[in-house]
Amino acid sequence: MTDTTIKSKDRPGGSLSAAFEEKIESPRLGSPNLEGPRSDIPTVEVPAAFREFAETGISQTREVYERLKKGAEQATAVLEATCAKGGKGATEYGSKLIEIMRANTDAAFDFADELVSIKSFSEMIELSAKHTRKQLEVLTDQTKELTALAQKAATEASEPMQSGVSNALGKDR
Repeated sequence: MTDTTIKSKDRPGGSLSAAFEEKIESPRLGSPNLEGPRSDIPTVEVPAAFREFAETGISQTREVYERLKKGAEQATAVLEATCAKGGKGATEYGSKLIEIMRANTDAAFDFADELVSIKSFSEMIELSAKHTRKQLEVLTDQTKELTALAQKAATEASEPMQSGVSNALGKDR
């Protein structure tokens, strides 16, 4: 508690009576001398059986909490691994798409260059047919590559999830 004494010299314009010169105590938050309200509730002895029951409940609750915490940590690790693998697969797939787009753009420019140098309508038809046939073959190959890459990425991304579920099911049994 903080003690404050008010004296007549602290106050301008006169003196204070003795009644006002006593100490004023003001409680502050965090003061170690503050006490809570007192009650006259008698102390009751808790039966041993009730105490054992409460201790068993607390112990079981702690065990369940630890298992839940461990499960949550494992699930987080599985999700992190899945995201990492999925990100890697998506990056590979995106890189392959860029490579394919570049090859297709180069083929289109090459075709345009060849079109500029043709001399007859029949030559243009022949060149167009040749280019279309070649691009269809390339497109078939590119589709196969992208499909295989997508399957590989999906398989790799799902591996951590599958092993995590297998581990969780295997440990609970």
